[in-house]
Amino acid sequence: MTSPQFTPRVFSGIQPSGGLTLGNYLGAIKRFVQMQDEGMETIYCMVDLHAVTVWQNPADLARNTRELAAGFIASGLTPEKSILINQSQVPEHAQLGWVFSCVARMGWMQRMTQFKDKAGKNAQNVSLGLFGYPALMAADILIYHATHVPVGEDQKQHLELTRDIATKFNHDYGVDFFPITEPVIEGAATRVMSLRDGSKKMSKSDPSDASRINMTDDADTIAKKIRKAKTDPDALPSEVEGLADRPEARNLVNIYAALNEQTVEQTLAEVGGQQFGTFKPLLAELAVSRLSPISGEMARLMADPAEIDRILARGAEQAREITAPVLARTYEIMGMVR
Repeated sequence: MTSPQFTPRVFSGIQPSGGLTLGNYLGAIKRFVQMQDEGMETIYCMVDLHAVTVWQNPADLARNTRELAAGFIASGLTPEKSILINQSQVPEHAQLGWVFSCVARMGWMQRMTQFKDKAGKNAQNVSLGLFGYPALMAADILIYHATHVPVGEDQKQHLELTRDIATKFNHDYGVDFFPITEPVIEGAATRVMSLRDGSKKMSKSDPSDASRINMTDDADTIAKKIRKAKTDPDALPSEVEGLADRPEARNLVNIYAALNEQTVEQTLAEVGGQQFGTFKPLLAELAVSRLSPISGEMARLMADPAEIDRILARGAEQAREITAPVLARTYEIMGMVR
């Protein structure tokens, strides 16, 4: 458990690699918004340094960073309640990242399944950054002494690495300086699946746009994608056990539950016995009512990028009030002359 000496603080980030989806919203951003009001300081980040582990067109990276910031703000993250930053404006992230690349062990990094998935058979030709970025991710979290990180299931391994790095640093230098961060994984739809294949995660990189709901989709597009979502011929069950071996049905029920602030059990008590011809219009109506205001506000914000840039610049100033002292103390602990 986290030592009581650390102030409760939340950090999380998303890569600005373009195409914010319903999966990002339900799996992360919606929870970010809730955590603003749970009595902890909250810091949310567009991790643009992580994005460049693979080559990015500069104009696209700038636009994607602003679009992600717009998605954060339109979903309810406010500069009055949370610190909103893009990673590269807070240089302590990269500086502590180097320190942690010297703390982390090669064997730890080689066990990271996400690197294996991304590199595939081409591991010798990917960037060193793609291999080492979990050390930077640990730095993103620990430069704020963050005690809690809301993450999807697919990032849990990186949180475990962050805990290992904090433990090793503290042990090596005989200090209790970095907290042992707790992952926060909860909610009905922490892992949203493809609308075309319930066994695959909803992804902006899927060649089929019909596989996902984009946060920039208009009401008609959202409704159409849900109507065409893959299903099976059976009625919805009244018990959770009835969703076993029905990945598409489970995915749509999870999405409905998350959008409606319900548990899956509550949703099935409400819709159990319905055919998809009845359920899909209900889901479409719910999704449009929840998501259309967000896409509209994102469009307004993207029409005034200077407003987004001001919010991020102010966030960087606030962030550095936390990160600069943490980095300075890290260097002192390590024996670097200040």
